[in-house]
Amino acid sequence: MPAPRAESGPLASAALNGTRLPLEGRAACLAAAVDVARAWLDQPVAVVVEGTRVVRTREQLGARLDAVHLEALVGQVVDPHSALRGTHARDKPGTPLELAVPYIVDLPAALGALLQMKDELDVPALDARYDFRNRELSPDKPGRRVDAWATLARVDDAFARGEGSVTAVVEAVSAHRTGAQLAGVSTDAVLGWFETKYARDLKHAARSYNLALAASKLDGTVLLPGETFDFNTVVGPRNEANGYKVAPVIAQGELVDGIGGGTCQVAGTLHAAAFFAGLDIPDRRPHTRPSFYIKMGLDAAVAYPTISLKLANPMPFPVVLHETVEGGLVRAEILGPRRTRDVTFGRRIDEVVQFPERDVEDATLPRGARELRQRGIPGFKVTRWRIVRDGPFAVREHHQDFYPPTSQIWRVGTGPDDPSFEAQDDAHPEYVADEFLFIAQGASVKGPHGGDMVESRVPGKTGTYGWTVREGFAKETHGTRARGEKDPEAHEGID
Repeated sequence: MPAPRAESGPLASAALNGTRLPLEGRAACLAAAVDVARAWLDQPVAVVVEGTRVVRTREQLGARLDAVHLEALVGQVVDPHSALRGTHARDKPGTPLELAVPYIVDLPAALGALLQMKDELDVPALDARYDFRNRELSPDKPGRRVDAWATLARVDDAFARGEGSVTAVVEAVSAHRTGAQLAGVSTDAVLGWFETKYARDLKHAARSYNLALAASKLDGTVLLPGETFDFNTVVGPRNEANGYKVAPVIAQGELVDGIGGGTCQVAGTLHAAAFFAGLDIPDRRPHTRPSFYIKMGLDAAVAYPTISLKLANPMPFPVVLHETVEGGLVRAEILGPRRTRDVTFGRRIDEVVQFPERDVEDATLPRGARELRQRGIPGFKVTRWRIVRDGPFAVREHHQDFYPPTSQIWRVGTGPDDPSFEAQDDAHPEYVADEFLFIAQGASVKGPHGGDMVESRVPGKTGTYGWTVREGFAKETHGTRARGEKDPEAHEGID
């Protein structure tokens, strides 16, 4: 027969994380202990890097209550014969029994929390670039990157010590482009340029804002000989976190609202400037519908992170990208020490594809009414080429682009009669494009007004208003422009 356990004697008090526990009954003591543990898990812990503090609770940082261990502790606290009370009575007789909250660390949750905090704590390195305001190179700045695994060990140690802050483990990130590498960069000559127009009214304010923000990200970027510029890498994500606003974007051939609308115009204008500067263009995609602000063949579609524009510098000297957005004009320039090349852009429309039409029922319109929601644009298959002349040498490139047809969408009324209803068709004009188009720009090109760009065009069957009706692609609708009528938003009827 086992010997009876010895009494440990009366317990003065017991406390969990400094909070006194009731000793009258196991259930009451356990309930109080659970409340104390929950409060402990809710305590904030700051992860600190060079004065920047990001605060999360212990639970958010992966701490979890060890419920089995806590229940066992409570059982020993209320049991006068327990080994815990016996040891305490022997070693510290007459003193309160102090206990810590038993916990475990959920490593995947803790690591996930730290990886999210990196967005607030990491600082990217800033490359040296050309500052056009001060007309000088801006210095590079090193960045920092939080080591999540090493910081996790410090977080666990802070839990054990009851500390409310943790200094994160960081590693320095060097700039890719240092000021020393860019010493002697010249912006004396414009190697190639292009301009596109944008609307400045209040309706397009968000789009104009996005244009300026995207252009500011790449303005002053320096490309050393042989280097490649990646639009998405330099400009970064077009999202609310980076300051972009909601504006119309092209999605599967339709104009819809989306974050960062307008960025493609910045990319397209830069592409055209690089085209006329003679830069290599290893990656460029046309849009899924022609754009009114730029010629077919010179546009460039971008969508983060999947579709980008890439430019490479084949020159024996560095070039600087310069893009501004002001006064209704987006202007891109490629700058360097001297201009020696003449570049010719040529484009021929090879095939025109009929656009489809579809009806969409709309209960906000009276029954039987029809309103043009989106004007159709035929598809175009085009051949484009570039001839780059540098002294006695010339290089010719051929490419083909396809712009799929854009559906013509009608809103068809299913609502109650409204005698005062008047259709408000899509205000975009009919899309017209010269069948043959040539643009030359360069050191020896002399424009009609003393500039360095000349254009020649053959309108053909697609180059004057009313062509879609004449060719049987569309019917006359409210808002269809008559043959020869000009529209300033459509660049005088030319794409």
